Amino acid sequence: MLEKFSKGIVKMRVMILIIATALLIPAGIGYLNTKVNYDLLTYLPKDIETMVGQDILKDEFGTGAFSMFITEGMEPKDTAAVKKKIEQIDHVKKVIWYDSVMDVTIPMEMLPEEIYDAFNNGDATMMFIIFDDTTSADSTTAAVEEIRKVADKQCFLSGMTAVLVDTRDLSESEAPIYVGLAVLLSAIVLSLAMDSYLVPFLFLASIGMAIIYNLGTNLFLGQISYVTKALAAVLQLGVTMDYSIFLWHSYEDRLKEGEEKDDAMATAIGETMTSIVGSSITTIAGFIALCFMSFTLGLDLGIVMAKGVLFGVIACVTILPSLILVFDKLLRKTQHKALLPEFNGWGEFIVKHAKVFLIGALVLIVPAVYGYTHTKVYYNLDSTLPKDLPSIVANAKLEEKFNMNATHALLMSADTDEKEVREMADRMKQEPGVKWVLGLDTVKGPALPEEFIPDELKTALVSDNHKLLLIGSEYKVASEEVNAQVETLSDIAKEYDGGAMLIGEAPATKDLIKITAHDFATVSTVSIGIIFVIIAFVFGSLSLPIILVAVIELGIFINMGIPAFTGTTIPFVASIVIGTIQLGSTVDYAILMTTRYRRERTRGAEKKEAVCTALNTSIKSVVVSALSFFAATFGVGAYSNIDMISSLCTLMSRGALISMTCVIFILPSILLAADGIITKTSRPQRG
Repeated sequence: MLEKFSKGIVKMRVMILIIATALLIPAGIGYLNTKVNYDLLTYLPKDIETMVGQDILKDEFGTGAFSMFITEGMEPKDTAAVKKKIEQIDHVKKVIWYDSVMDVTIPMEMLPEEIYDAFNNGDATMMFIIFDDTTSADSTTAAVEEIRKVADKQCFLSGMTAVLVDTRDLSESEAPIYVGLAVLLSAIVLSLAMDSYLVPFLFLASIGMAIIYNLGTNLFLGQISYVTKALAAVLQLGVTMDYSIFLWHSYEDRLKEGEEKDDAMATAIGETMTSIVGSSITTIAGFIALCFMSFTLGLDLGIVMAKGVLFGVIACVTILPSLILVFDKLLRKTQHKALLPEFNGWGEFIVKHAKVFLIGALVLIVPAVYGYTHTKVYYNLDSTLPKDLPSIVANAKLEEKFNMNATHALLMSADTDEKEVREMADRMKQEPGVKWVLGLDTVKGPALPEEFIPDELKTALVSDNHKLLLIGSEYKVASEEVNAQVETLSDIAKEYDGGAMLIGEAPATKDLIKITAHDFATVSTVSIGIIFVIIAFVFGSLSLPIILVAVIELGIFINMGIPAFTGTTIPFVASIVIGTIQLGSTVDYAILMTTRYRRERTRGAEKKEAVCTALNTSIKSVVVSALSFFAATFGVGAYSNIDMISSLCTLMSRGALISMTCVIFILPSILLAADGIITKTSRPQRG
């Protein structure tokens, strides 16, 4: 069956290239029409209170997003004119300013002190802009863009949607450069490792087609996150490159044995499919483990990347062989001696000093575990964006002028007594960091009779079922202070209404911290468990899965522990997904070397000879594979201005090199030390 398939690929090579090229058209259309989500908080579970509250806000109040708009050094009449323009923009539901609370003909100083202070500070005044859709909706982002057009240099628009718009614009401007850097650096590595100037570009063409198919089929998912979009191409390039390298080496070996090119390729396809099954399955398993996260960004990234590896395998055994055969003459004309060394003598050196490397590994465990458990993570995703982005400038202005960093929204039953609401609000104002609490019941009173309050404001703050209150906070989102504040405010609110819900960016981020802490343990356990089972099945061994996973896990601990010693704080997503990606993507190095070691032992070689042979035959492949992964991700990590992307790629590129080092130096030492146990607990390796 496999032989028939391989010969069919060789025979149909021209037709395969025609079909592969034609498929790029629908894939490209799918890619261009796939919606990208820049709001990571939407990946929180839909049944938690903050997400349920967001739905109520949208359904009953016709809104899901709001922004703060600051004007500085403008006359009230000019500010009123800007407000009027903003109110006319599509999808702006309401703009709340002092003239929303009382008629504009009444001097601003007549406002109750609390309301005046909430909207004014010196020459700066602030408005609340309420949108009629959710934070990341296309209509809301379009409204933000229009608001910026009518505002001048004295105006600043803050809020989550403004940050999302800036993140989107920055990501879209950088994305083509990500791919360019990955291709350029991969081409350099392949030029060093391969014996033809043309073959690296055939590899990149084949993988490039697979990447486009993967990105195009994301249309069926409805949408993908901007993190997935940014990482998918470079990650797919990095983890599937070694499949192409294996096919080429197998093909070259058959040609050297005197086979005709068609027969040589048919054999190479069969060998490649047999060899990369285990490799691709472990990689796919690593990505599938991400799908077990409650925070469904993992599901998003996991499905796209698992799909990408599958497309990469298919392209490697169909498109790449066809390209190689079609361009065979050019490949022969562009041949040269591979510039990467053969690593002769490395096996003997490593085996001779195995005890030193083993002791070194044991010594590394303590600082690696310490660093791994003490690396700090951040959850406030806009804190590391470039400081000159309009939204970041506006957020800084909000903090500077109004000492505000977060705004919470509180939903209470419409039946809650007005007096109790005012009592609750008074208690909340006494809490540290609370600037003000504004709602219909807190605004009206002796100082401001109800007849003075416009109907528009009433409908914006009260629905048939709920009352809406806004709470200004001095504390930054994701800080310990705001998390404690959110918990306290929620407890106070529930004393007056058991069904009260505190929502907004800060409460949602607090939920994110709690949920992802659980996800971290789940993903780590699932990924280790799945890959353990796969290795146990591949080798028919109880001990080898423990050894191989332990070696790669040491590499992960070292990689994730380095930020603790460099004082680097990494994004929360990195702490969850990097370990799984590094395990799934680099355990192949360990499998390659261990397969040869077991084969040699089965053939009767002594343990030192078997390990030495495994090293000498595997080092170059491991190095090329790791350098390919490094090349695909390093450039993006160094270039990107989005720390979420930069940190993930830096950790992945460094992780590939660390795993490579562990497999080359530490794994052989453990294989020698545990040889007796391995032999007793493993079936003989055939082939």
